[in-house]
Amino acid sequence: FHTTEPPRAVCEPSLKSTGTAHHFSFLLNSTDYRILRMDEDHDRMYVGSKDYILSLDLHDINKEPLIIHWPVAPQRKTECGECGNFIRLIEPWNRTHLYVCGTGAYNPICTYVDRGRRSQEYIFRLEPGKVDSGKGKCPFDPKLNSVSALINGELYAGVYIDFMGTDSAIFRTLGKQTAMRTDQYNSRWLNDPTFVHAHLIPDSAEKNDDKLYFFFREKASEMGQSPMTQSRIGRICLNDDGGHCCLVNKWSTFLKARLICSVPGADGIETHFDELRDVYIQPTQDTKNPVIYGVFSVSGSVFKGSAVCVYSMADIRMVFNGPFAHKEGPNYQWVPYTGKIPYPRPGTCPGGTFTPNLKSTKDYPDEVINFMRNHPTMYNAVYPVHKRPLVVRTNVDYEFTTIAVDQVTAADGSYEVLFLGTDRGTVQKVIVLPRDDLQTEELVLEEVEVFKVSLAALQQLYVGSVLGVTHLALHRCDVYGEVCADCCLARDPYCAWDGKSCSRYSASQKRRSRRQDVKYGNPIRQCRGYSTNKNPLETVQYGVEGSTTFLECQARSPHMSLKWHVQKENSDRRKEVRLLIRSLQSSDGGIYQCTSTEKNFKHTLVKLQLVVLSSRTVNNILVETGSPALPPLQSKTQRNSIKQFLCNCWGWGGGGNTQYLL
Repeated sequence: FHTTEPPRAVCEPSLKSTGTAHHFSFLLNSTDYRILRMDEDHDRMYVGSKDYILSLDLHDINKEPLIIHWPVAPQRKTECGECGNFIRLIEPWNRTHLYVCGTGAYNPICTYVDRGRRSQEYIFRLEPGKVDSGKGKCPFDPKLNSVSALINGELYAGVYIDFMGTDSAIFRTLGKQTAMRTDQYNSRWLNDPTFVHAHLIPDSAEKNDDKLYFFFREKASEMGQSPMTQSRIGRICLNDDGGHCCLVNKWSTFLKARLICSVPGADGIETHFDELRDVYIQPTQDTKNPVIYGVFSVSGSVFKGSAVCVYSMADIRMVFNGPFAHKEGPNYQWVPYTGKIPYPRPGTCPGGTFTPNLKSTKDYPDEVINFMRNHPTMYNAVYPVHKRPLVVRTNVDYEFTTIAVDQVTAADGSYEVLFLGTDRGTVQKVIVLPRDDLQTEELVLEEVEVFKVSLAALQQLYVGSVLGVTHLALHRCDVYGEVCADCCLARDPYCAWDGKSCSRYSASQKRRSRRQDVKYGNPIRQCRGYSTNKNPLETVQYGVEGSTTFLECQARSPHMSLKWHVQKENSDRRKEVRLLIRSLQSSDGGIYQCTSTEKNFKHTLVKLQLVVLSSRTVNNILVETGSPALPPLQSKTQRNSIKQFLCNCWGWGGGGNTQYLL
């Protein structure tokens, strides 16, 4: 793999000025905007926060949201700092209602929300008298993660179900089937887990084979080592009814396996990214085989690091069809189970492809149920595609926390674009390209400063956080410059040169009029007949002797390198300089050029004449206007004063191409 450091983050004000981002804090006395639920049938997005549920119009995100205020009783609020109703579950119940749950000041509660039959009705209200217990559906503590999936009227949830946060379980409630859970206080099943994601993935055309997959991390003690964090993928059959005598009202098909995401070092020792942080399921044409993207971080505090690993369902199913883990021997070590496997194979769904005559797990022999109780873990681990991460970050001051993936059709093929949220409040837009040597090349297209991420058909990225909700355009093609070469070198699959500007690429448009090369980024080949370089206008920049001057040159592509060169007065030689000149001297005056280089393609971005003013000249002007003379420039305030004076008195403030930097 080949990694690329991200470019400088684009800050929120610049995003707002271009109309590619909007931040919403809703002017509510609320925080913790975590839950995002897309409803494309009603063209709405539902947001849960502390004491509030909001409904936003996807077609006009600026429109006033529909708001439900759902607080706890006033006396409960004063009992602790987190005694609010933190919304932790929003699931579609039917075409007219949502099922929502909140922590209820450490007493979880659930209810139904009427959202109307059509989006034009603008109905959004709690159903009176429908409140029920949220135990087994929503955590008591808002700081504890939970996941959920509402399938055919049955609510499946990975959640802590007690006040102290010690009893973790995967639950099934609400529906006509028997209420189910994992074996209580059995660390072989769940050992202090942090739930990350839950998703239904069919195994075959037979509905009875359908399984719900849970992604989580947990403490694990294996081969005599002290407890460490391991990432897991677990699964259950949707039609699991538990055992007849053993595991009554408990899952009898629950299995789990370890997810590996690691990088081999030069010394042969692998660096493991053990803490699963987020999962994104990318659908494919085959619903049985989606692509699994996982974001992982390094456990411990030695250094920061994170990675993105990709898994195939074929590899996952192979592990679940492999040997079971078993403890034996003098050191009580984990080994593959080599004894007789009972029939039907533990983890098989009743009434499915392999068990058509067994209609319920209650019909399974006791030996199958007992085996399941004692052997829930698979011996083999699930490794990522190509046995290596897709994206890696180490020795940086941030970690990846969330992920969303969008499949984009470009002129030269289809590409997956990754949107990776970080713990420093940014979103990195990344594309990974195949290379000829079976390796990959990672390109960070941009990093956007905002603060779970969801994609809509409206080409928007939605980001929720404690502070509010932000939506971003998936593409900002206009930032890639005003010439064909810059647009081509950006290698953004969303963007192409249309003959006049860098704009959104659409596969339906005529390809002859569009210039794009995501895989190679070759402007010489793509931009024939178009200007590959727009000569910059020469500007004048003034500096005051003794001050610090910054030479600004904006990279149009995150992959280009920049260099400044200066040609002094009365000299033909060009000398490379840095962008910051400390203690400016009169000899620093001259013609400065900023040149970019990318894939052996060079062009000039900025050309300016630096004029150095002496401190005496500036002081004389100040004295003539009745202002006290300034000592040598020491502070930012003094520099700004002279800058303002030059703007006001000399009339050089806003006209033409003149810049001031003091």
